[in-house]
Amino acid sequence: MTLGAFSISLSVKDLTISKQFYEKLGFQVFAGDMDKNYLIMKNGNALIGLFQGMFENNILTFNPGWDENANTLENFTDVRDIQKHLKNNAISFHSEADENSKGPASFVISDPDGNTILVDQHV
Repeated sequence: MTLGAFSISLSVKDLTISKQFYEKLGFQVFAGDMDKNYLIMKNGNALIGLFQGMFENNILTFNPGWDENANTLENFTDVRDIQKHLKNNAISFHSEADENSKGPASFVISDPDGNTILVDQHV
């Protein structure tokens, strides 16, 4: 099972200040829009999403079907197959992907310490 590209999605208080801070660490804007209150910052293979006013806590994010450059992978584990595997292993879900759908879908779970994990397939 492959979860896809990994990033952390940070809930930030001030997008401009956070952008400047991560630029000092060597990150550059990769995607997003200041006017829509989010940016995706990249440094090598490391991805950090900065989100102002969109959610309360930080989120671990996996994108099945994408590499760290948002290129579509030829072979990947579909989000619904990942979901089925986790259900078979007694993982509880906050939200689920429609198992009868194809293409983009997502689900949300939490780890034992309450950290939110988003598996978000865009292809």
